[in-house]
Amino acid sequence: MRHLHARSGSGRLPFAEIVADTIKSLRPTSALGAEGERVLATVLFTDIVGSTELLARRGDSHWRRVLDTHHAAARHHVERHRGRFIKTTGDGVLATFDGPGRAIHSAGAIRDAVRDLGLEIRGGLHTGEVEVMGDDVGGIAVHIAARVMAEAKAGEVLVSSSVPALVAGSGIQFTDRGERELKGVPGTWRLYAAQV
Repeated sequence: MRHLHARSGSGRLPFAEIVADTIKSLRPTSALGAEGERVLATVLFTDIVGSTELLARRGDSHWRRVLDTHHAAARHHVERHRGRFIKTTGDGVLATFDGPGRAIHSAGAIRDAVRDLGLEIRGGLHTGEVEVMGDDVGGIAVHIAARVMAEAKAGEVLVSSSVPALVAGSGIQFTDRGERELKGVPGTWRLYAAQV
């Protein structure tokens, strides 16, 4: 970071340059941290409901165009809500966020955008520590988010019990969906439907 009184050729640095340098020095090098690191994140999975039936009805080439449009819309709404688009998962997406409120709003925006394509999605979110693996993420938090999504109905954004307290005061409302056993995950988990 440059100091306020540093000189550059013709005098003091312009204020805007000092501010820009200060911001750069504070900005993390990666949205998820270094490879092999565990970081706290909100994980979002989405999935197109009834995709196999839609593929059979629409045909391969038409479905590919619909899927490409879906993926582009999902990427747009993830990035618009300051998330990190990790990858597509066939007929869905995986993304991470540094806060659950933005993740919930992103899921709702994706759901609303793809309805114009005649698609319904379901979303699942969980906040926990993820393992950074290059451009991908892993760990139990990722698996929990995937299992939460699998419990969601068409058009629903379900969250694990780790999420509601973290968005207190945001105005996001939740409906209790009860306790569920998530396949491969120990114990029972209380799930909530986010009203977005």
